[in-house]
Amino acid sequence: MNAQNVVEGLKKRFPNEPEYIQAVSEVLNSIEEEYNKHPEFEKANLIERLCIPDRIFTFRVSWVDDKGNVQTNMAYRVQHNMAIGPYKGGIRFHSSVNLSILKFLAFEQTFKNALTTLPMGGAKGGSDFSPRGKSNNEVMRFCQAYLLELARHIGPNTDIPAGDIGVGGREVGFMFGMYRKLQHEFTGTFTGKGLEFGGSLIRPEATGYGNIYFLLSMLKTRNIELKGKKCLVSGSGNVAQYTCEKLIELGAIPLTLSDSNGYIYDPNGITKEKLEFVKDLKDVQRGRIKEYADKYGCKYVEGARPWGEKADIALPSATQNEINAEDAQKLVNNGIIAVSEGANMPTTPEAIDIFQKAKLLYAPGKAANAGGVATSGLEMSQNSERLSWSREEVDSKLKGIMADIHANCVKYGTEPDGYINYAKGANIAGFMKVAKAMMAQGII
Repeated sequence: MNAQNVVEGLKKRFPNEPEYIQAVSEVLNSIEEEYNKHPEFEKANLIERLCIPDRIFTFRVSWVDDKGNVQTNMAYRVQHNMAIGPYKGGIRFHSSVNLSILKFLAFEQTFKNALTTLPMGGAKGGSDFSPRGKSNNEVMRFCQAYLLELARHIGPNTDIPAGDIGVGGREVGFMFGMYRKLQHEFTGTFTGKGLEFGGSLIRPEATGYGNIYFLLSMLKTRNIELKGKKCLVSGSGNVAQYTCEKLIELGAIPLTLSDSNGYIYDPNGITKEKLEFVKDLKDVQRGRIKEYADKYGCKYVEGARPWGEKADIALPSATQNEINAEDAQKLVNNGIIAVSEGANMPTTPEAIDIFQKAKLLYAPGKAANAGGVATSGLEMSQNSERLSWSREEVDSKLKGIMADIHANCVKYGTEPDGYINYAKGANIAGFMKVAKAMMAQGII
């Protein structure tokens, strides 16, 4: 396989999908050498079959707002690969959602899920509907309308959606309720559910907690302590909140949070009490992060991201491509020692190159933020067994999964000079598991 030729071919077939092409290119360039050790893969045209989704559903969602007006949104479900288990991946509600973004997310999800060692394939879905500024009733009506179509394509052994940007416990609850009514059954078809109806303890915290557990493993390879380290965190939603929570618990000092309008920088550090204010602000009041600066009298920078601030560790936890080459150079110049991704593909290829040339500890999202989907897999297991595990049991399993992911990244990513290329290691480890499963199952 020539990775560049494959990417160029995909560009011609899908010319208006830059995020998808970016994700595919990043993976193929890092697995090319390993792939070419297996001529049987090339004979079976494995790479093209792996890059192109199994199927994509595109549909219109019509719903009625509080003024009685009919609104229309586009919606999608990308079922990418189910060679190692039923499709598994979140649903994103955001005005930026398009097919390219969902294809990239589903592609990444396939390898991320493989890294967890749990039997889950990769998928992703969503809509350009934004819950921001909508009433609870409007969100409910949209979720119900969305499920009228999606319900026929999902199920506990087919495709198990979860939350993502714009889809939290409220939205999952509305969608699960509609699915239950339509199918006349109570099954674990969604994850991220409320504890009262099949949800798992630690699931809301899992992506943020898992990222810090992975970071701890990375730091340990250089005998570096997390305690006392100053951290830049982007985002202010679920992932960012629980990233901060675990940092505070372990004695680190989160300095920043952000949203689409700008970022706050608190030189005194975000404390447990301040974080509770953020949780209420974002999850209950659905306000803007600027209100944190207004309340605590700290710096707020409108229309910017926090990567120019001085700190020790960066934890991008917002959205894709939020760290570009210029941001990366600022982070390197300011002495950052580690970057661990809580979001999906938040770093551009040019920025990744800068991190790796500087020999930073850099963890890609498919490894570092796999804790969320791993705990979704644990929720699926609990639903199948009709059991509910304790907080300690789920957290222990999550720590074990993140340690295993780190070990696999080290196994496949250690360079001759001893530098651990976590991006390469994660890509190869995830790819080999999916590839072997596909080869064993024939040309389908």
